[in-house]
Amino acid sequence: MDIDDYTIPAGLVGAIRRTLPRGRLAVSRPAGCPSLALYLFDPQVLQGPLSHDEAQAVVAEPAYWSFCWASGQVLAQWILDHPEQVRGRRVLDFGSGSGIVAVAAAKAGADEAIACDLDPDALAATEANAALNGVRVTLCDDWHRRPAGLDLITAADVLYDRDNRPFLQMFREAAGEVLLADSRVKDLVEPGYEVLDMVAATTWPDLNEFEEFNQVRLYRSGSDG
Repeated sequence: MDIDDYTIPAGLVGAIRRTLPRGRLAVSRPAGCPSLALYLFDPQVLQGPLSHDEAQAVVAEPAYWSFCWASGQVLAQWILDHPEQVRGRRVLDFGSGSGIVAVAAAKAGADEAIACDLDPDALAATEANAALNGVRVTLCDDWHRRPAGLDLITAADVLYDRDNRPFLQMFREAAGEVLLADSRVKDLVEPGYEVLDMVAATTWPDLNEFEEFNQVRLYRSGSDG
């Protein structure tokens, strides 16, 4: 089926329009992980700048799930390139957003890929994006009610909020291994984490962010190499 032939789920259309009344979604393939297709914000709908009310709505209730952030693309592609890291394992992706990392884990052969996000719209988007790519993921709406028996936790671009920093050690306690991708913190000094790689990527659709946010660092914790 051609990428233009997919029908956008009505629930996602309603979700994007709660934030941006003239918002629209389209199926696209992020440049940093082109083998996966996602329902994402369609920038072609914006002809001219946002109105004041639209801008306020976007700031007050941002639809993070409608963009595929640089770190998510990099981490998803890394998983697809290293399927042995997730194959047969129970993987939880924290702050899943569009769900690209959880979808990549499922595609790479995870025994179970779990998407964890507080935003119900993000979970709806993740479920739709999983179906779009022919896989299934388990949805979790609260980290504190996560399933037991996790082998690997993944997280991408969650450190923009300093209040999330304590989760890094919680991840290590909850699973044998952690894979973290971040473009906001230049020099992460966190016990148990080591730099795995650094990859250039941009948010999709491109938000023309500062160049410093286009360098994604991958970190690993708990691996025996």
